[in-house]
Amino acid sequence: MTERTLPPGPPAGRRGPRTVLLRGGAVYSPADPFATAMLVEGGHVAWVGSDGAAEAYAQTADEIVELDGALVTPAFVDAHVHATSTGLALTGLDLTGSASLAAALDSLTAFVDAQDVPGGVLIGHGWDETRWPEGRPPTLAELDAAARGAAVYLSRTDVHSALATSALRELTEDLAGRPGHHADGPLTRDAHHAVRQTALARLTPEQRARAQRAALARAAELGIGALHECAGPEISSEEDLAALLALAAGGEGPEVFGYWGELGERGVETARRLGAVGAGGDLFVDGAIGSHTACLHASYADADHTGTAYLTAEQVADHVAACTAAGLQAGFHAIGDAAVAAVVEGVRTAGERVGAGRVRALRHRVEHAEALDDKTVAAFAELGLTASVQPAFDAAWGGPEGMYVQRLGAERAAALNPFAALLRVGVPLAFGSDAPVTPLDPWGAVRAAAFHRTPEHRISVRAAFTAHTRGGWRAIGRDHDGVLVPGAVASYAIWAADDLVVQAPDSRVAGWSTDPRSGTPGLPDLTPGRPLPVCLRTVVLGRTVYRAAE
Repeated sequence: MTERTLPPGPPAGRRGPRTVLLRGGAVYSPADPFATAMLVEGGHVAWVGSDGAAEAYAQTADEIVELDGALVTPAFVDAHVHATSTGLALTGLDLTGSASLAAALDSLTAFVDAQDVPGGVLIGHGWDETRWPEGRPPTLAELDAAARGAAVYLSRTDVHSALATSALRELTEDLAGRPGHHADGPLTRDAHHAVRQTALARLTPEQRARAQRAALARAAELGIGALHECAGPEISSEEDLAALLALAAGGEGPEVFGYWGELGERGVETARRLGAVGAGGDLFVDGAIGSHTACLHASYADADHTGTAYLTAEQVADHVAACTAAGLQAGFHAIGDAAVAAVVEGVRTAGERVGAGRVRALRHRVEHAEALDDKTVAAFAELGLTASVQPAFDAAWGGPEGMYVQRLGAERAAALNPFAALLRVGVPLAFGSDAPVTPLDPWGAVRAAAFHRTPEHRISVRAAFTAHTRGGWRAIGRDHDGVLVPGAVASYAIWAADDLVVQAPDSRVAGWSTDPRSGTPGLPDLTPGRPLPVCLRTVVLGRTVYRAAE
């Protein structure tokens, strides 16, 4: 990909917005399935079409980008992230690759030895005992020894339980009296929330800013043009969200749209004051399957209980009614089938109170929404709910040998993440990563949805790509963005990608559009094992926020 800037035109103030012409590649646009060029004026797409027609704009463009065969697509939207925690994982102790308990403890010791934060708290992420040959997390004594007495917080891969050293536990008020406290093992529920708040409260503003910049920079490198930050009093803080929104407003990286997960009128007021687009995100109805805290109708296969319910259907109803009355989108974290059922019951009750049409119009969100049956899927469509889902969860924990089967058994595990069923009844999908739970990896998420480990849940690459681009914009009520058509915002990415195809992973997924005569624009071949596209440039609202080294 090459570029050239033309000689200056008339003085500033005597001409329109700066124009950029991209040509000589493939432009993924419903306006023209065979487009090879695109014109951008300021922050919006002005035109898409052929290289031949682009000649009319070449003499007046301020910049010409020769694509050299590269692919231009809308920038991705990651609809569920935790930017500070993601940045801390990128810049701190990342245990996701630890092959054993012993290796994780060795990594912790090396990390502690390399730090110089007297009086501070060290933070790490990503351990997963289900992947270790020992099959267990460390004891408190093992953890303290590896940490050399330092105050350390290590979140599990799903961020719904954590390891905390004795030094950090001693800093947390009334920890032993909180639900979820375990004297010698991982902390869950209120105990986990408390120790996480203790750890995050000890971050300096410089540490937080460094982590947030790292997360935004990584997103830009991957062609992500917008993030939905899911904040709240139990997962971050008001200060954290305010700092992130202020940083993003500087325009150096992706756009950030904040959600504040706190119940009722207080949540609505705080969301408005912070400039959040919704009072939801990680407003916990339950926990996570890996931590045995997702709320189920029937007991876990490997534990004699049904998980944890944080909110009732009545509390859900009260929150949805309050948000609807304020004209603000609500959202809930719900993974287990009992938790999702509570959300459905609560949203339906709220509709009876304030009007079903008003509730539907705001497209209230359910984050994760993993365990759904046909009845629940139909209820999502009836209530106008948006499913904000993470295909990488299935890639990480699905399949016959995965964590889902360990926790739930094969039959229930195979029912998780039914993307195809949701699309069939018209439920809007918005894809995200839940980073740092799974890494920022948009093409990987598209592949994971198209090649779901349970074949009947697979969707086409085109549908998955739409869910990770336009779906994120629709989730915040901006139906006309996330596509490269005249008038849409100019947030796009340029990719080095070969073999553009219209791909359906198997015969269960509609394949009629793969016929070239249909005029459906192609996307990269995402067959498992093939390399994923490489981002060459990311542009947000007409501003370049990432450019690959030449």
